[in-house]
Amino acid sequence: MTENSTVDVLICGAGAAGLTMAIELARRGVSFRLIEKLNGPFRGSRGKGIQPRTQEVFEDLGILDRIVAVGGAYPKQRKYRDDGSFTEADVVVHEPPTPAEPYHLPLMVPQFLTEGVMRERLLELGHRPEFGCELTGFEQDETGVTARLNYQTGEETIRVRWLIGADGGRSFVRRALDIGFPGKTLGVRAIVADVILTGLPRDAWHRFSEGDMEKQISVCPLAGTEMFQIQGPIPLEGDIDLSAEGLNALVAERSGRRDITIHSVSWASAFNMNARLADRYRHGHVFLIGDAAHTHPPTGGQGLNTSVQDAYNLGWKLAAVAAGASDTLLDSYEEERRPIAAAMLGLATTLLDALKRGEMRRGREVHQLDLGYPESSFALENPERSGGLLAGDRAPDAPLKGAAGQSTRLFELFKGAHWTLLGYEVEQAAVLPRPGLHIHKIGSRGDMLDEGGYFRDAYALAPGDWVLVRPDGYVGAIVSSAYAWVLEAYFTKIGLGPTPGQSA
Repeated sequence: MTENSTVDVLICGAGAAGLTMAIELARRGVSFRLIEKLNGPFRGSRGKGIQPRTQEVFEDLGILDRIVAVGGAYPKQRKYRDDGSFTEADVVVHEPPTPAEPYHLPLMVPQFLTEGVMRERLLELGHRPEFGCELTGFEQDETGVTARLNYQTGEETIRVRWLIGADGGRSFVRRALDIGFPGKTLGVRAIVADVILTGLPRDAWHRFSEGDMEKQISVCPLAGTEMFQIQGPIPLEGDIDLSAEGLNALVAERSGRRDITIHSVSWASAFNMNARLADRYRHGHVFLIGDAAHTHPPTGGQGLNTSVQDAYNLGWKLAAVAAGASDTLLDSYEEERRPIAAAMLGLATTLLDALKRGEMRRGREVHQLDLGYPESSFALENPERSGGLLAGDRAPDAPLKGAAGQSTRLFELFKGAHWTLLGYEVEQAAVLPRPGLHIHKIGSRGDMLDEGGYFRDAYALAPGDWVLVRPDGYVGAIVSSAYAWVLEAYFTKIGLGPTPGQSA
């Protein structure tokens, strides 16, 4: 057994949550290792919906255009009657994009393609997952975690400051800590399979026997591939034949058609739907993210998205504490993210009930644009606001024009690892410049112009107000010029103290 030098973070699990965490740490210069016990990347499509809020996250991570390029839009649902006739409807409610919300339609991107793009981005940043490396045990003390790793060439002991359990619903990390995972099995067992088939066109999500949990089955073309995804409920007990022959028989029986032929199966799984939420997300120097912290039925298209946003919330906080911020910042991870997961579990379960009735249609509630952290201990307003944009809310986008005449967007100003302080029609600076903070003045004498009034409409600020946007795109603070002094104490709490040699 060898002993390795210390790194700041060990990420256990290289799925979407672990990869997001790795990208976040890599672009902030935090040392880490990303391990995965599987010998290679996951090759299935279980999580295939990328919601609008996650698209905004991916834009910040520098991968959105690539994600869109490898995927596509959701097709219409085509519901077949017993006589072969059908009706068509949208899977999701269509809303046009707005200046404040530039992405309004979920993307369909099979999970293995999404994770492939994320690995490419991570490689650009100088890192890659270690496949075939398993966490077999760990102990923690006051200063960090000692972890034992096992891989084909031997064993290793590694010392880290933090351990991240991104290792799925059967999380070894969660079970080793004896953290409860209460919830319920939802009484639905289902199959999901990625297949090559003929007999159905790729212009629709084909649904047969909707509303009948013993007979229904759906066949959806997988954007970015030549495959289709088969989904359907199955009996709670008994073996299921997931071979091409077995799936051919199942599809023929439930669709009533003999012209659909499955030629090969790329990946298939039979699973019980669960709704579970970990009792806690943090235990000392160990954190749970993604499916290790919460499991959802797939009906809401929320699981992968919630997992990515867990890592997006925690990553910058780990980097800040590594750089000297107070450890209390890490407590805000569970405070902010656990209520979100609880709400998403309720939504996904409600949509599952609608699916059982053949009535499922996804609306704005699945887009995750309205989620935020208004109750966070790191949400500051002075004076307190009674309406409009609040501290803790998602920071809206808006088109702007630079003083030099070039067009830009707020999201371009936010992109990166920094905090952003925006002053609206301000007379003077609110705080001293410092590393990790970008300051912009919006108005007639600022570096940014709000010619269309979109910033004014989205943020509802009064002249002289300042809004502080966190690295994860949520509003940290809104203060008037008269109270700008309170930002200094806020900055100290999050590790953005004044530049050495300056006085606050």
